[in-house]
Amino acid sequence: MIALEVGNLGGLVAILIMIMVVPPIILTIIGFAVRINNPKTAKVLFILAVLYLIVGLGICGGLLN
Repeated sequence: MIALEVGNLGGLVAILIMIMVVPPIILTIIGFAVRINNPKTAKVLFILAVLYLIVGLGICGGLLN
């Protein structure tokens, strides 16, 4: 029987880390851009960024372990 070995998974790990971190960064940047004109919308974007980061680190971080 031939063992099925997986090669280099560095790219997969990088993609999972990008899924965890990049969307909250983008939401935060948009929040800072919108903060001057509409502070309530900026507050909602900041809250969404934090929630996405918590959930992303929990789910994707659990997959990486």
